[in-house]
Amino acid sequence: MSEGAPASARIAAELRRRIASGDLAPGARVPSTRAIVQRYGVAMATATKVLTALRNEGLIRSVPGVGSVVVGSVVGDTAPARTVERPVRRRSSPGTALGADAIVGAGIAVADAEGLAALSMRRVAAELGAAPMSLYRHVRDKDELLLAMMDAAIGELALPEPPDDWREGLEVAARALWSGFRRHPWLPSALSLTRPQLLPGALTYSEWVLAVLARAGWDPTTTFTTHLTVFTFVRGLAMNLEPEAEAEAASGLTDDEWMSGQEAALEALVADGRHPNFTRVLSSMDFDLDLDALFEFGLQRLLAGIAATS
Repeated sequence: MSEGAPASARIAAELRRRIASGDLAPGARVPSTRAIVQRYGVAMATATKVLTALRNEGLIRSVPGVGSVVVGSVVGDTAPARTVERPVRRRSSPGTALGADAIVGAGIAVADAEGLAALSMRRVAAELGAAPMSLYRHVRDKDELLLAMMDAAIGELALPEPPDDWREGLEVAARALWSGFRRHPWLPSALSLTRPQLLPGALTYSEWVLAVLARAGWDPTTTFTTHLTVFTFVRGLAMNLEPEAEAEAASGLTDDEWMSGQEAALEALVADGRHPNFTRVLSSMDFDLDLDALFEFGLQRLLAGIAATS
């Protein structure tokens, strides 16, 4: 390709050659928009055009939580085919006796892979290779199934022996909760703060946190309010996980790629000069909206604020 070709076309051609040669084999991650920006010194919009072109040609696809990966086998591919890992399906063989655990596991698999909106008794039955009505011998209805799924998901949280330091304990609890929400993005929206579901797993988590906070010597109201404040912070941020995964799957664009496509509209929105502080801050930094980084930033400052006022 000639040197006079647009930068996006030249970069796309290079990645196309790497895919065809097997250097980027099926299932391999391709550079993200941010990686392309850093490597080639181009604008984010140019990097987005590169991945969009390859996606339109059917060479790559977006995988929520992973990024853009090479699809299938391509002409000239000399490397052995690799597949992208997918959520494990809990299917029962025809005739296998159903049980509540198997039904709950299948429900979690559906919600993890497709979101809570996809959950239904019929959908879970299909995962298990069973008749829908057979599930009702073990689970009364979808509401009962969801409660059991929530309890099982919370029960996965790995918590060690409570440390002596209350701040260290709160940090451990918050990280465990964030990891749990990461594994099950549907869980934050299913949980209620104002009308909490009576879940044994949630009670176990609260008991652990309250045991840690007992070391601080606070009154009961301060102790319980602190527990709820940290829980609400983690849950509130995690509420973005499932919508982002759904949006990425529907659009084929990562959040970085989508944001770069809004640059022109954003520039037009602030062109009248009525938002000088917003314009100044955004134009003077290289901001990457990373939810994990935002969690770390917020958690440390939240804990510091609790410590300062205790």
